Amino acid sequence: MSGDIGILIIRVLFGMAIAAHGAQKVFGWFSGYGLKGTGGFFEQLGFRPGVPFAAAAGLSELGGGTLLTLGFFTPFGSAAVLAAMLVAIVSVNFKNGFFAMSNGIELPLLYAAVAVGLAFTGAGAFSLDSVFGLAFLGGTTLVEGILVLAVLGAAATLGLRGQDQKRAPAA
Repeated sequence: MSGDIGILIIRVLFGMAIAAHGAQKVFGWFSGYGLKGTGGFFEQLGFRPGVPFAAAAGLSELGGGTLLTLGFFTPFGSAAVLAAMLVAIVSVNFKNGFFAMSNGIELPLLYAAVAVGLAFTGAGAFSLDSVFGLAFLGGTTLVEGILVLAVLGAAATLGLRGQDQKRAPAA
């Protein structure tokens, strides 16, 4: 029981923070830049057109964070957060080293680690997964498969980075 309370606290606080981070990108809430502003930043990173990439990142964080907060389809929420954090680590943070103080990988790496940890531990007794009897979502093979798909999705997103710059101009 105390483990379920611990998972509930981690899941809700983490999920709400990630969802709010996504809401900054999607809606401009909480002093965020919204899709247009975030899209401009994404274009500077080589993701063109920027708005669809910003929407994908923001919806991954907003949707994944919301699912984690509710403890509903937990491995899928975790995978959405993991994919967004992997793209952030590679495209924004890696070049700055480890520590968050210099915009390094520390914070998105911790977010990714919490997401993966929640995927494997499950949402606990105080969750919609538990209420609706979705225990099958905690199967190790299923969780591993979902997380592998998240990594592949992040790799595909990173592979699309700068593609329009690599194409030859039309004659």
